[in-house]
Formats: sequence, structure tokens, C-alpha cells
Amino acid sequence: MTLRREAFLDHVRERGEYGTAQEAERAARVVLALLGAHLVGEARAQLAARLPETYALILLNPLQSAEPLPPERFVRATAAWIEGATEQTATWDVSAVLSTVADTVDEDLLGQILLQLPAGYDLLFGPPPAHLTTGAAHRHHPVPA
Repeated sequence: MTLRREAFLDHVRERGEYGTAQEAERAARVVLALLGAHLVGEARAQLAARLPETYALILLNPLQSAEPLPPERFVRATAAWIEGATEQTATWDVSAVLSTVADTVDEDLLGQILLQLPAGYDLLFGPPPAHLTTGAAHRHHPVPA
């Protein structure tokens, strides 16, 4: 089942505890663009079919990556693409988006996705880590005017 764009963003916003829809949107776009560079074939097509069209197109037209990034480099790459982000806030962003993605797919497809990714990504597909500070005080990137 394909989620509506608003429902997908609401899930990301809730999990990421973002103050605005724009913050959730920015996180979703960056994380899905980076994820798309790591997935190929049927798994990427099946995931795209379950995402709202806007995000499916981002996943299918990803940022280029010369090699699969281990989880920590994926987080660093996310931080580099989001203005004002740190590795801690990027970990939060990645988990908010990828845990929402995990909820849109069945176990079989999630397993296919994880097989295409370097070891350790399974942790990123869970909710934001409890050891990170939660709530508005944990970050929130400046929203460009």
C-alpha cells in the first residue's frame, strides 16, 4: 500500500520530533536520495512503489555514490547535505526517515533492502536512538528563509 505524502511526512515529523513540516521534508528528501544510491533492481522498485510519488522519484533518481557507504558514513553524508546538521542530528534524521520507510514495507522487502546495504543499517531502520537527546532541544536545523 502506498502512503499519501502527508501521511508519510506526518510519520517522519512525529518520529523526528521536527518543529515544522519543512524539516521533515528536508530530512526525507536527503535520506531517500542517499538510500536510492545504495539500492538497485527489484528491491528499489518495490520500495518506490510503496512511497508517495514525490519520494519514489527521489529514490529512483538518487544522489550518486561511488561505493556503498557504511552506516556511519551514510550519517555523515546526510549531515553534509542538511544545513546546520551534526552527526548526532543526522543520526536522528536518518532514523526518523528509515523507520518510517520500514513501516511501509513487509519483512521480506525490508530483508531484501538490508541485504543490499553494508552491515549495520538494520539499526538505522529503527526509531531514533534513545541515547540521543529528544525533543526540540536536541537540534532543529535552521530553516532557510
